[in-house]
Amino acid sequence: MSDALNPDRASACPFHQSAATGTPTTPTGCPVSPRAAEFDPFEDGYQQDPPEYVRWARNEEPVFYSPKLGYWVVTRYEDIKAIFRDNLTFSPSIALEKITPTGPEANAVLASYGYAMNRTLVNEDEPAHMPRRRALMDPFTPEALAHHEPMVRRLAREYVDRFIDDGKADLVDQMLWEVPLTVALHFLGVPEEDMDTLRKYSIAHTVNTWGRPKPEEQVEVAHAVGNFWQFAGKVLDKMRLDPDGPGWMQYGIRKQKELPEVVTDSYLHSMMMAGIVAAHETTANATANAMKLLLQHPQVWREICEDPGLIPNAVEECLRHNGSVAAWRRLVTRDVTIGGIDIAAGSKLLIVTSSANHDEHHFADADLLDIRRENASDQLTFGYGSHQCMGKNLARMEMQIFLEEFTRRLPHMRLAEQRFTYVPNTSFRGPEHLLVEWDPTCNPERTDPSVLEPRFAVRIGEPSAQAISRSVVVTSVSDAGADIVRVKLASRDGQPLPRWTAGSHIDVECGQSGMSRQYSLCGDPDDVGTFEIAVLRESQGRGGSEWIHNHAKAGALLRIRGPRNHFRLDETAGKLILIAGGIGITPISAMARRARVLGIDYEVHFSGRTRASMALLDELTALHGERMHVYVSDEGTRNDFGALRIADGTQVYACGPARMLDALQQACVDWPDDTLKIEHFKSTTRTLDPDKEHAFEVELKNTGLVVTVAADQTLLAALRLANVDVQSDCEEGLCGSCEVRVLAGEIEHRDVVLTRGERQSNTRMMTCCSRAKGTKLVLEL
Repeated sequence: MSDALNPDRASACPFHQSAATGTPTTPTGCPVSPRAAEFDPFEDGYQQDPPEYVRWARNEEPVFYSPKLGYWVVTRYEDIKAIFRDNLTFSPSIALEKITPTGPEANAVLASYGYAMNRTLVNEDEPAHMPRRRALMDPFTPEALAHHEPMVRRLAREYVDRFIDDGKADLVDQMLWEVPLTVALHFLGVPEEDMDTLRKYSIAHTVNTWGRPKPEEQVEVAHAVGNFWQFAGKVLDKMRLDPDGPGWMQYGIRKQKELPEVVTDSYLHSMMMAGIVAAHETTANATANAMKLLLQHPQVWREICEDPGLIPNAVEECLRHNGSVAAWRRLVTRDVTIGGIDIAAGSKLLIVTSSANHDEHHFADADLLDIRRENASDQLTFGYGSHQCMGKNLARMEMQIFLEEFTRRLPHMRLAEQRFTYVPNTSFRGPEHLLVEWDPTCNPERTDPSVLEPRFAVRIGEPSAQAISRSVVVTSVSDAGADIVRVKLASRDGQPLPRWTAGSHIDVECGQSGMSRQYSLCGDPDDVGTFEIAVLRESQGRGGSEWIHNHAKAGALLRIRGPRNHFRLDETAGKLILIAGGIGITPISAMARRARVLGIDYEVHFSGRTRASMALLDELTALHGERMHVYVSDEGTRNDFGALRIADGTQVYACGPARMLDALQQACVDWPDDTLKIEHFKSTTRTLDPDKEHAFEVELKNTGLVVTVAADQTLLAALRLANVDVQSDCEEGLCGSCEVRVLAGEIEHRDVVLTRGERQSNTRMMTCCSRAKGTKLVLEL
């Protein structure tokens, strides 16, 4: 997305320069392509699979005008995220606008009920939006949501009890609609009412706002919406009689006394109605979509049945791959260019978030269901920025509990033959019915009552990368030097392993204690069947290497996470100088192999105490010949870093012991900025001492929140408590997973990831360890 367009110049038509007479045109006069002219989100193709329906646009015409809809349609990840980030240029005011105008007869019906739906958090502009959001946010924090977990677990169990011996069920009708509705009512503080009536109201609200009801249907829908409006008002009146009761609406009533100008009567009424739909319907649809998707992939279903620890990330991947929110809408408030297309102020946008979630530019193999996908939580199903869904973590919690209940008690469940149908609308989707079947005589709890006990702790918030593990088998173990073993790993089922790039590492879970250690991959990145690591036994280490040496035997099963790469090779460099000390040769060896394949000019400098202690030495010497420079202490040779010739375009990568890396840091003072990239073995992060730290504030530019970071608290912990998603892994300043962009304020860097130039730029920091030097930072969150 670029700056405002120049109104004095003719609008560019980058995709369609000319067209036949009679071809529809955009508001800027460009001809509309045949595919764009035919786009209709009410067609069954869009309802069944929105990302597939607009694949052509994502690939060929990422921003196009739909004459049938009267909207510009945006389909790519970066464009949509930029739109969410800028809620001034792209107003959410039309998010709940009827996409099909209501006729006069239906309008009269709504008026007869006193229907007066006001702005809510979803469609409110600044400056009104953020004060209300801040005032009403506390019940959505992870700490507050944890109180609802026992209720959700109880409901999930009770509803499965009702049909587990039947051998078949419609999961939507018999569980996935009613349980989220009950949870929503409890969360809001609403007394439980008749489920069928509420279901009718909820569907009517969806059709009324995002659907295309026929004229004869509009009156019926209007009566349902009017009844819903009056119902919400009556419930709100009851709540006012007991404002100290539990529930988000009672919280809002109490806040009204503190902030009467912010939390008004009309606002509470609108939120009462909108909250029931938002907290209920999207979660019901998301869970139904997830179950449908997982059962369509039996191997993936079996994996989470066997390992419930995969459920949090499986939920995130299901939200990405087949979420319940297909699209949002925005109103353009000034002339802009999006994806190379000039769009005028006053234009309406349909931003297809489900398409963004399948954008190959952001999600590798985007159509693949990968429950171990590292960046699954980058999905935009919950939106992004200041209008991101406040209830996202309640939805995540419910979905995790539902999946855990099904995988424990009905791992033999399968989809029944059926055709899936959806309520036609642009934005919210889930199957109206989900028919499943199983053999009740095979129910695990009939022979093992322990199946009824939960097997994993729900994670309230974005899943940790530490939970995304897989089981692999050790195919061979061999000596790679003195006290060094070379371990080869393969998938248990013979399937290909995830692709990796030079510099990547995996995390190996070492025993039952929860200990895990990172080991660089040292094999061939083009070998999709094998991971290779080389591990030095360190008797004075933290126990990981000892465990690997003692337990990694041929045929053994290990649990690993990754691969991940925070030491990525620049494959565009003019020349590479690769420096390793001791076991630090492992990532360097993969880099050298990759440079050789690409034809990049490179040198390898490898130092060790003795030749016997230098892993992979013979293999590397044979592969790289005269490009290999070896320095052996007991032979009296030593690498002189000061003698290295660093020309423009040269990149230096180094991994090894701290003393070697310190020497390199001294030697690189006069090198061009960011020439040296280092991979560390250990973190230098210290435990926070509140007596030596100071509190500071962080302003989150995209959401408008201000978060206080206490002296005894990391920035990462403070953000999580404020319901802000930030990925993390090592939480020691080693891996770079928790990096955020800094817009203002001075950073005290404590990580070992960023280069000297990156630190000096003062634009990036690791939230797990780094802090503010002063009293405030402004972050791009």
